[in-house]
Amino acid sequence: MRRLYPPFAQPTAPSVTAREDGNTVPAPAPADAADAADREWSLDELAEAYAYPAADDPVRAGRTGWLRANMVSSMDGAAHHEGRSQPLSGAADMRIFGVLRGLADAVVVGAETVRQEGYRPARAREAFTARRTAAGQGPAPAIAVVTAGLGLDFTLPLFTEPLVPTVVLTGAGAPSDRVAEARAAGAEVLFAGEGLGVDPARVTAVLAERGHTRLLTEGGPSLLGQFAAADALDEMCLSLAPVVAVGAAPRIMYGPVVAVPERFALAAVLEEAGFLFTRYRRSRQ
Repeated sequence: MRRLYPPFAQPTAPSVTAREDGNTVPAPAPADAADAADREWSLDELAEAYAYPAADDPVRAGRTGWLRANMVSSMDGAAHHEGRSQPLSGAADMRIFGVLRGLADAVVVGAETVRQEGYRPARAREAFTARRTAAGQGPAPAIAVVTAGLGLDFTLPLFTEPLVPTVVLTGAGAPSDRVAEARAAGAEVLFAGEGLGVDPARVTAVLAERGHTRLLTEGGPSLLGQFAAADALDEMCLSLAPVVAVGAAPRIMYGPVVAVPERFALAAVLEEAGFLFTRYRRSRQ
């Protein structure tokens, strides 16, 4: 893996360091020059590269939490192949996927994606134990499922075997019998809307009330489109896969048309094996 953006500073002339014997040796390369070399990054290095902005960072002004998305897309814009994202992924993409989960308080995902991708509870990973403990986080992120009708199988491991209780996000008008069944299965049901479904603009604040301020959404495209249209998306981590999928798969977002396209600013680009791992943040201009 190598960093393509932001670029590292190129020295204007070869640097040397004087030794005690009067001779000189080449000076060490700038610390960030190592990022430009094609090498395998450690999980700690990736965690630093994808760290959430601090609570007092100006970029978070006026935001109750930070909602970042992680999606993969083919070169021709497909968000999945035959209903699943795995065929578009690769080893580096899965490492970053794991790091983003390792940093999050909660993973927000749509009910259809839960069904299509066969979601299971997030697991604790030793590589992130110290980092999560220092940040006051639990052993693993909670999975927060966004659903209107609660058409979920509450006997699945996602609800029966999580390290931390799975969250069900729905509207106050959701079927009361399904809400009761979800709670009986051990899920924490939170209302983020007045009607049947969820108001995407309220999700971040509702989860923040439970202490979940570092949020990661993995889609699918419909949910991600709703977050973007509601001005709720703070950051986009997009993996561009060097594959062509063709077919009729949707792009990474679809949903309501926004009156004015929102601009995001490029924060970083990494590359490995032809994959481009981009990170964009909401532009404040």
